[in-house]
Formats: sequence, C-alpha cells, structure tokens
Amino acid sequence: MPELTLGELARILRECAGEGESADLDGEFADVLFADLGYDSLAVLETAARLKRVYGVELTDEEVNEVGTPGRLLELARRQIAATS
Repeated sequence: MPELTLGELARILRECAGEGESADLDGEFADVLFADLGYDSLAVLETAARLKRVYGVELTDEEVNEVGTPGRLLELARRQIAATS
C-alpha cells in the first residue's frame, strides 16, 4: 500500500473527479476549499470510497461533507491509518 501523502491524495482526487474536472493540484492546495478547487461533493465522496478501498479508511458521509479541504481530509485519513496500524 502506498503511503498516503498530499501528492497521493491529489492523484486520487484527479482520478475520482474525472479527467475533465481535474483542478490544478500542483501548488499549495491543501487548505483550499474543495468547492474552490472545482470538486463537488460527489467527487469528494468517491475519493473517500477510494481511501477506504486502498487504505482501509472509513469516514462517515458527515465527516466527508465537513472536511472542506484536501488537507483536512488527509489529516483525518492519516489519523485513522495510524490508529489501525
């Protein structure tokens, strides 16, 4: 299993949003709202589903809807990964 980094999360976000919807995730984007990056709630929920399949991260729909930014999503996912290791 690859380490969950911000770069890995960016890759997953791009794949889950589809090629035409990918935002510029090469700069400082960790604290930018998903909506400002062009990601809707469906793309974020799909990202959470991918995190569950690949990393075993189980986030509720409420948690996913409240995270708001990639950095916060990464923080929650890493915390859960650490707790189950």
